[in-house]
Amino acid sequence: MRFPSPLLLAALLAVVVGATGCAGTDAAETSSAPSSSSSTASSTASAPSTSAAPSSAAASDGSQRIEVQVAGGRVSGDSGRVPVALGAPVTLVITSDVADEAHVHGYDLLAELAPGRPAELSFDATIPGVFEVELHDAGTVLLTLQVQ
Repeated sequence: MRFPSPLLLAALLAVVVGATGCAGTDAAETSSAPSSSSSTASSTASAPSTSAAPSSAAASDGSQRIEVQVAGGRVSGDSGRVPVALGAPVTLVITSDVADEAHVHGYDLLAELAPGRPAELSFDATIPGVFEVELHDAGTVLLTLQVQ
């Protein structure tokens, strides 16, 4: 039996290690960055929604606003799997009671979260697939975007 060369094994290991990123990465994600998306991370003065019912809705112009809150380690709002139309403008509004960083997998978008201050991530959903949105430090999955 012939064994692979050490160089080949090292290259394979580098690919495997490089492919693993944040905890909870979905297999349906791609590593290519969207060509037409842009990200903005900003805070707004609006009060966070206290309703536990999902508030995600597509506007008449096809855009979609998705709101999620984290308090005491519990996620509320538009959690779970949220369907998004391919190509639709999306605004994620995330409010947390602790400082953290929100990450949209596959789109490689980040937003710094300050306690009690909503942060927004806006982008065009140009990559089809299933993508997790998580808190980096806490490792908490907030929701899963299903772009189709």
